[in-house]
Amino acid sequence: MATASVRFLSRNDHKKQKELEEARKAGLAPAEVDEDGNEINPHIPKFMSDTPFYLNLGKSEKPSLDHQRLNKKSDHAKDAETKWRCYDRGAKVHQASSFRKGSCKNCGALTHDHKSCPERPRKVGAKFTNKNIAADEKIESFESDYDGKRDRWNGCDTSKHSRVMRERYDAIEEARTKYLKEEKIKKLEGSDGADQEEEEDGDDELRVDEAKVDESKQKGFGKVEKRVRTTGGGSTGSVRNLRIREDTAKYLLNLDLDSAHYDPKTRSMRQDPLPNADPNEKFYSGDNHYRNSGQAQEFKQLNVHAWEAFDKGQDMHTQAAPSQAALLYEGFRAAKEKLKSQQKEAMTAKYGNASTKDEIPMELLLGQSERQVEYDRAGRVIKGQEVIVLPKSKYEEEVYVNNHTSVYGSWWKDSQWGYKCCQQTIRNSYCTGSAGIEAAEAVLDLMKANVARKEVASEERAKKKGKEKRMVSWGSDVPEDMELNEEALRNALKKEDERKREEKDERKRKYNVKDSNEVTPEEMEAHRMKRVHHEDPMKNFL
Repeated sequence: MATASVRFLSRNDHKKQKELEEARKAGLAPAEVDEDGNEINPHIPKFMSDTPFYLNLGKSEKPSLDHQRLNKKSDHAKDAETKWRCYDRGAKVHQASSFRKGSCKNCGALTHDHKSCPERPRKVGAKFTNKNIAADEKIESFESDYDGKRDRWNGCDTSKHSRVMRERYDAIEEARTKYLKEEKIKKLEGSDGADQEEEEDGDDELRVDEAKVDESKQKGFGKVEKRVRTTGGGSTGSVRNLRIREDTAKYLLNLDLDSAHYDPKTRSMRQDPLPNADPNEKFYSGDNHYRNSGQAQEFKQLNVHAWEAFDKGQDMHTQAAPSQAALLYEGFRAAKEKLKSQQKEAMTAKYGNASTKDEIPMELLLGQSERQVEYDRAGRVIKGQEVIVLPKSKYEEEVYVNNHTSVYGSWWKDSQWGYKCCQQTIRNSYCTGSAGIEAAEAVLDLMKANVARKEVASEERAKKKGKEKRMVSWGSDVPEDMELNEEALRNALKKEDERKREEKDERKRKYNVKDSNEVTPEEMEAHRMKRVHHEDPMKNFL
């Protein structure tokens, strides 16, 4: 960079310069001329006409406007750019036959060292083998300007790029043509003698299937390579883009300017864009809906706990050490739950738990009243104790029906409610008064007499047990204490079955029939067991 040449003017020089400027303004002196012979407008400020010290243009320090103009590139810059564009890549200069001092220990080239060798590391370098010495690379030096040094396409050969692209697209076109020919041959082999219209339809289908030729290169269009952080270090994994393109964007749900605000920088919309829509049909309800649901509340509680713990002097931060903050928060919650359970057990041990006791007594459940009592701070009654109001019932009181003088439920006997005036247990019955009570007592006495008479009769039958057995065989009532011979009963049942079969079919009846008027209790029991009960509803089923 050129050094700045500073010139200090004396007081006389300033005076002369001022007089010269006044003369120029008055038209007495000619305009100043630059290096190229062009006149300089005297109205241009000095800081614009003077050449800056950091621009070394190779000219004198006279005032000039050349540094303000957009000059064309010099021949030197043109030559440098041409050479750089035509850089001879991979050219070799000289290939030695033996190892030279200061050359690469790996390949033997003199233009680079061992660290920057482009070849594969050899098992034994060229320094020790003195064989296969690589040729020296051609090194070119260019003097580029400021823009040339920063040109990202400097040195790019467009002819090679076009050749690569042409080869690629030629290969794709060749594969497409081959695919179409194979499909057409298959169509022709499968349909012999098909019409021309069907062939045209097949050609259309093949044109549609052209997109399937290079389908393998488009399968991962939604695949995003992302650096995944793990405990063992970073690893590159593939993450799918889960956004569906058919979904309507949140800022297009409601185009009203007064609706929910959308921030394009953070892509956030706090409020609900459709507050009056059906919640079951809404796709998006605003970012605040997600902030107040799911694990967002737990994350808020974690942050609040971290802030409070940091204020109390504990080294805890959710962003600097998230795992530590989560573990400390879990420990705090466990200790809090344990403390709550201990307090609950202490209160239960001291005062008891009414929910675990037996049922509440009826005198407490039915002990309701509408009496209002006021107390002072010491617990003394101020007002309301002198007035006693009887508890009211939901039923009508002192309303008597059907000539009764008492209500239903005023009398109780033998687990039944009734009327006290007539001692009847049937509700809404007509009152019979004292006559009904006397009639009920007479019926009760008669019932007791019948029960006593029946007991006496049963005792008399028990005394005449032998005589009663034969009479019972012909009767309908069978006493509980009747004794039967089991073997005789089985024989009687067999005889009864034979008699039933003979009645159904007369040809099986025998000629020598012996009748007897004597009937044993077993035969009578067999007849009773085998006879048809016409009143039995299950007779047809049996």
